[in-house]
Amino acid sequence: MNKAVPVRIATLYPDLEASMQTLAEHDVRVEESRRVVEQALLSGRPLYGINTGFGALADQKITDDQLVQLQHNLLLSHACGVGEPVPHAICRLMLQLKIHALGLGQSGISLRTFRQLLAFDRHGLVPWVPSRGSVGASGDLAPLAHLALPLIGRGACWDEAGEKKISSAERLAQLGLEPIELQAKDGLALINGTQLMSAYGAFVLQRAHVLAREADILAGMSLEALQGSAVPFDARIQGVRPHPGQERVARNIRALLKDSEIMESHRDCGKVQDPYCLRCVPQVHGASRDALEYAAGVLEIEMNSVTDNPLVFQDGDILSGGNFHGQPLALALDFAALALAELGSISERRTYLLLEGHDGLPRLLMRDTGVNSGFMIPQYTAAALVSENKVLSHPASVDSIPTSLGQEDHVSMGSISALKLLGVMKNLQRILAVELLTVSQALDFRAPLRPGRGVETAHQTLRTRVDHAPEDYEVKTDLDQCEQMLASGGLADSVESAIGRLA
Repeated sequence: MNKAVPVRIATLYPDLEASMQTLAEHDVRVEESRRVVEQALLSGRPLYGINTGFGALADQKITDDQLVQLQHNLLLSHACGVGEPVPHAICRLMLQLKIHALGLGQSGISLRTFRQLLAFDRHGLVPWVPSRGSVGASGDLAPLAHLALPLIGRGACWDEAGEKKISSAERLAQLGLEPIELQAKDGLALINGTQLMSAYGAFVLQRAHVLAREADILAGMSLEALQGSAVPFDARIQGVRPHPGQERVARNIRALLKDSEIMESHRDCGKVQDPYCLRCVPQVHGASRDALEYAAGVLEIEMNSVTDNPLVFQDGDILSGGNFHGQPLALALDFAALALAELGSISERRTYLLLEGHDGLPRLLMRDTGVNSGFMIPQYTAAALVSENKVLSHPASVDSIPTSLGQEDHVSMGSISALKLLGVMKNLQRILAVELLTVSQALDFRAPLRPGRGVETAHQTLRTRVDHAPEDYEVKTDLDQCEQMLASGGLADSVESAIGRLA
């Protein structure tokens, strides 16, 4: 029997596309799992969520003639999410992760329902899912109920362009698809799981991997612009405190500074030590990288796991457990938010330092200040975003409110961890955009001396989109350009094309 392709954060979308192909061709796992459910139903014994009620109603037996209605009602009753929608890209990821989990063959879903989900993905049908309503314990119940509603022709979908909400009936008709009737266990298999948390986490962590490298690039640029010392990045210093992230960051900075005329020009300046935001970049950036690596490891296990309940095993057993509980993700996503927030915090300190007028740089990075405010106010923006990230970094995972009449008496709130994490990442992109704009202005004043090749490439890349500012102007447009370059990975791509892959 073929195994599903394991999904990794670093190659998230190719992995999932390969997994979809594997599952489309080899659904024997689903069929075998379904046979176990059908045999168990013939026995007449109570099976949670298959021929019983749910949650606090688990002791209520459901008659055979009501089993289909039970699954239909499950979707309708649980589809009570609120708030702004899950972004289109993350919602598509939710759908694919749900397919991947069901295809592992321990959920007992009917083959027709599974193939309809595959058809949704193949045709680009993406359900419209409200983002709030999960407590991250019985799985992401409300969001996943909304994700599954289009199967029965209910709920809403994104339109073909992924821009607006339309009815599921309309979207199904556009694609020539018909609603289906859920079978016993189908509804429960669809709504039990951690796919909302996993999708948010995977989406952010894949981008965080690039942002961490771009934060190193910006640190190298600021070090050059401020004529800082390269000594703190010496491999021997890292070797006596060999945290993996710290060593990788220091190695990146050394690569970025290679062949720097600016560094050579002040080699014997007598400066003893730089402020921490320059000197401790390996330690701070490195700690964030190690935290993000831990979170990515948790997510990779989760994305390749079965988080349904009850679970169906090939020996005929159907076992109730707690794999739907989001605590592993809740803790990891809270940790990732802290890591990203710290990258923003130290970036803002470098931006502030660039404005102070050190070592020949004009104060506020303009020659004629007074009539011009220079780059004073972009730092305010960065400061506001750093402060907001401190609020967003309060851990959701320390909270729990009992649900289901006390049956579900400890919940993870991991969905809140996931939603906050996306907000922290977006704020980080904007904070780094302020540093990118500011440090590029500062590097202009170091000409004709040239920085290291990596730093010079980053500087030149931005200057293809954003010009030097000799006087005050409307800054937001340039900040948007900087953010777009960082969010797309364009800055890292240009630098790595010049000096090789960063760690």
